[in-house]
Amino acid sequence: MDVEEAKERLVELVAEAEAGESVVITRDGIPVGKLIRFEPRTGQRPGRGSLKGKILISDDFDDLDEEIIREFEESAERDWP
Repeated sequence: MDVEEAKERLVELVAEAEAGESVVITRDGIPVGKLIRFEPRTGQRPGRGSLKGKILISDDFDDLDEEIIREFEESAERDWP
């Protein structure tokens, strides 16, 4: 549906979206938007600690890799263009 037609039929299109239909809006035949029903989130938003026990971080996570450090230092010394 073209933008101009959508402007003329906005109230009707909103009613269609409320009923669960989606309406693609175009300009010069190219899709530019989509009108859909708003679905509010239900339940609580995850908070701090909500992933506790679900993620495992290795004990050596913060250990430095000597080869990477060496390569980084060597690249810093290079004369880059």
